Amino acid sequence: MLTLHTAPLVRVTLDGPPTPGRAVLVAGDRIEAVAPADELLAAYPLVRARRWAGLLGPALAHDGPLPAAPTPRERVHALFRSGATVVSAGALADPDLRVAAARGGVTLFDPLRPPALVTGARADLAVFADDGSCLATVVAGRLVHRRA
Repeated sequence: MLTLHTAPLVRVTLDGPPTPGRAVLVAGDRIEAVAPADELLAAYPLVRARRWAGLLGPALAHDGPLPAAPTPRERVHALFRSGATVVSAGALADPDLRVAAARGGVTLFDPLRPPALVTGARADLAVFADDGSCLATVVAGRLVHRRA
């Protein structure tokens, strides 16, 4: 299934400039295209569209221990609530946490390939409000967190 993620501003890299009018087309767990939203909507008129208020960009990489929570599963979800889907290897030293992270789709940080919205990459996206809080997190094309 194709999903089009749109927002007022889209950032392709974590430190790149935000650009208005762009969108990210996701097919399964991969990014199919990053292009002007109107072009993607015209090319895929039946696409499921998710319109987000905020800044859409690559999901964050989390450095350090995962947030505290009662269970490994809740720690992983707390990570998603922050807009992160990538962690350092040291963050997953606990075997139970490693299992919960793998089940949730968390990946290990690769310094040679920092998070970016590029065609063919895994669809890990996050949307942030003006105050920096995370509005939504997508892991491998699946919406795993959405702030109510």
